Amino acid sequence: MPTLVCLLPVFLPVMFWAAYHRHADRHLPEPASHLLLAFCLGIGSFYVGLYGYIALDLVGLRFDAYELAESNLPGLFAYSLLVIGIVEESAKLLPFLVVILHFKEFNEPIDGIIYASFIALGFAAVENIYYLEFLTRTEAYARGFVGPVLHIVFSSIWGYFIGRAFLRKRHRMLTIGASLLFAALLHGVYDFIAIGLPATALPIAAALIIIAWIWRLRLIRDLHACAAELRASAVR
Repeated sequence: MPTLVCLLPVFLPVMFWAAYHRHADRHLPEPASHLLLAFCLGIGSFYVGLYGYIALDLVGLRFDAYELAESNLPGLFAYSLLVIGIVEESAKLLPFLVVILHFKEFNEPIDGIIYASFIALGFAAVENIYYLEFLTRTEAYARGFVGPVLHIVFSSIWGYFIGRAFLRKRHRMLTIGASLLFAALLHGVYDFIAIGLPATALPIAAALIIIAWIWRLRLIRDLHACAAELRASAVR
């Protein structure tokens, strides 16, 4: 199978979600170059997370989640929350703190969601490429769709709250810690259910993501409404 065709399960969802978020940011859009940079930073964040796992391996704290699922469910639960969630969300958060928050165009709360989502897309793209060789075509397309959604949801949590805190210039460090921990908790709980529990429990994991996605949709809608009111007030 041609390489390009093999990568379609990765490229198509990424292109769809990139266009979706570009449209969601249509009222005061961020520069396309900044969004592309955020995506590339997301690609780099995957390798930051990978090196984080390698570092844990060197000190004997890295485990195979699927082996834990078969032999030690409490261990998998702890590993999902304290390692998988923390490592991957921290890796994505790092470029957001170091680069994205310093853009002069970062001037409204929705920007935190948009930039965090593009970082998540870059991370998910490389992660899905990494797993391609282990999946059937059907599994690859399923993961290609689900992976970006998951990372977008988790990243939107810290992206919104940290972005808002920095714009308001209040409680920055507290917000960074709290929002990262909450995103990592949700990430870890999802992975524990998806990896360790029977297939009959998957609707619970799906429900968590659906609830978080609905929160995100409503938040974006409310942020658009507030921005429209502010612009209308400025014109009058």
